[in-house]
Amino acid sequence: MRAIVIGNFDGVHCGHQHLFETARVVAPEVVAVTFEPLPATVLRPEVVMGRLTPAAERRELLQALCGVTRVLELKPTPEILGLSPSAFIDLLRADLDFSAVVEGPDFRFGHRRAGDIETLRSLGAANGFTVAVATPCTVTLTDGVQTEARSSVARALLSDGRVHDAAVVFGRPYELRCPTTRGDQRGRTIGWPTANLDATGRILPADGVYAGEATLPDGSIAIAAISVGTKPTFGESARTCEATLLQADGQPLVLPLDWYNWPLRLRFHERIRGMERFDGLSSLLAAMERDRAAIVGVMRRLDRFR
Repeated sequence: MRAIVIGNFDGVHCGHQHLFETARVVAPEVVAVTFEPLPATVLRPEVVMGRLTPAAERRELLQALCGVTRVLELKPTPEILGLSPSAFIDLLRADLDFSAVVEGPDFRFGHRRAGDIETLRSLGAANGFTVAVATPCTVTLTDGVQTEARSSVARALLSDGRVHDAAVVFGRPYELRCPTTRGDQRGRTIGWPTANLDATGRILPADGVYAGEATLPDGSIAIAAISVGTKPTFGESARTCEATLLQADGQPLVLPLDWYNWPLRLRFHERIRGMERFDGLSSLLAAMERDRAAIVGVMRRLDRFR
């Protein structure tokens, strides 16, 4: 028996994981049916939409966290997106032999989202597959507010800098897996060497300073003092994400000066402050020292480093 779950699965958050938990009860083999790239790139090409999880990460997380045995990625061509609900199911059945479909109660599919759960049940009765509806997955944020775990909720929380609450929705800290790139090289001259990330296409949290951690290419983990923003003290520049990697005692980690195009995994744990414009380098350095102490304190409180 094989069950399929259809969706974008951007972020592979707790709600997605709950869907697949339900599917694994229904059938021993579970296939994720998704789109690459996301359909919004075809339906609304004028809107720049960053990703929570690029395709390779999504595949890895679906397998590691959701127990998926296969990920079927459909290209969202106008032809496929224009299929009726019935024709879309026929397309899937031509490639997959499945006995069940598992979705949430608000699932929509087909051209102009014309199909819903009742449409799916009718198609199942006609084509020999069952439909299971998973209950919504609700999480409790740090302020006590309960909300459904959705990609849109995670995006909104990140846009507000609420990375700790976003982690509640994801079930893990928000992570960027990006190569390092050449920056303005100012940090090394002021005692704060930074690893600059090429985060093209990724969603960044709100501008500010964050406590986090980084996994280096050799698998070692360092404290990360993360800065997201336009560096207003030095004049406006492109929005960037950079991190000073620290040892457990808070001192900068010594890295090669040409540390470019190295894979870095950066996880956000807590926002320290918003982005500020300082009246000079001395004021900025004083604030950065306060940030360093606060970040080391956060990571020790989280029992990540001692």
